[in-house]
Amino acid sequence: MSSSMLEHGHKHDSSANRPGPPLWLLAELTYRCPLHCAFCFNPVDFATQEAELDTQGWIKALRQARALGSVQCGFSGGEPMLRDDLETLVGEAHDLGYYTNLLTTGVGLNAKRARALKDAGLDHIQLSFQDSTREMNDFLSNTRTFDLKNKVAALIKDHEWPMVLNCVIHRMNIDHVDKIIEMALELGAETLELANTQYYSWAVVNRDHLLPSKAQLEKAEQVTNEYRERFGDRLRIVFVVPDYYENRPKKCMNGWGNVFLTIAPDGTALPCHTARMLPGAAFPNVAEHSIEDIWYGSEGFNRYRGKNWMKEPCRSCPESDEDLGGCRCQAFLLAGDPAVADPVCDKSPHREVVDQAIAKAQDNNGLPLKDQPLIFRDPAESRRLSVDKS
Repeated sequence: MSSSMLEHGHKHDSSANRPGPPLWLLAELTYRCPLHCAFCFNPVDFATQEAELDTQGWIKALRQARALGSVQCGFSGGEPMLRDDLETLVGEAHDLGYYTNLLTTGVGLNAKRARALKDAGLDHIQLSFQDSTREMNDFLSNTRTFDLKNKVAALIKDHEWPMVLNCVIHRMNIDHVDKIIEMALELGAETLELANTQYYSWAVVNRDHLLPSKAQLEKAEQVTNEYRERFGDRLRIVFVVPDYYENRPKKCMNGWGNVFLTIAPDGTALPCHTARMLPGAAFPNVAEHSIEDIWYGSEGFNRYRGKNWMKEPCRSCPESDEDLGGCRCQAFLLAGDPAVADPVCDKSPHREVVDQAIAKAQDNNGLPLKDQPLIFRDPAESRRLSVDKS
């Protein structure tokens, strides 16, 4: 490992403070995607990051992470089906002993490729929908994909993969939760993730359009609980509340550099998929450094491990072991400092920023805004926003 990598990091040791292995590997194979979702979690400047690891680069990363102790591998994007070598990478991961998961919009997943992925050993597919009707699904993704997604759902069932549907929830579709659940039941899903938008990347750009009102959120939770009571054995429903409506922050990624390792399309290793936005943290590339050295020795992965980096009120908070101060990216986005308490926490001196966003979301009872455009994810907008930011 280079000396610059260890300049502010921690050398390998056998102490009790040494983190365990990266159990969960997220391989973001590409930022390319045919959908244009206004809540996309890819970086806003994705269009300026076109480099992608080649097949051998990904195989090397898969092998190193597995040797270090990774046990689960998710293939995502963008749209991972746009990689012609996806089947090769899934096969390699399967042979190495990973439990493999594909996170897809469904675009590109036809009968031929489904058979190839099944033969390669793919264990699990998570299919995303944007809403329960053709009109809203296609509007929210700015594409015509609803019919295709239904065909892909049938392919998943035909190949006996677990049927897991994901629908990102926000103020424009949260009132349709009952219809979304009915769709999941009709498609034969075993699990439905109603993942309320968390406000990073493109969702921050469109937050005023996306953050639901409190009344909308409470109604959606009520409806979800009613369906759980009726279909608990038939459909597992996961409902994730927006961070902004919590009084305590989540333990981000189960702790920074503790369980999760993300590798971006260009090979940059990250503690979470949005960490590259943080100022001052250096994140090495798997093409230049081993994953073992990155995970244990790099400054970026050690920066917010544990609790020594904490400021008040987190440093003396009796709950700090539970949430580890919350999300560093959210702290930076809302307070301008990744080392302060996550402003979602009601003990944070910056909580007023969250409260102001919540207050604004109560206007018009959650109806869409008329005075500003919804900005869909696409390369032209990505370049424009990148220029504006600079």
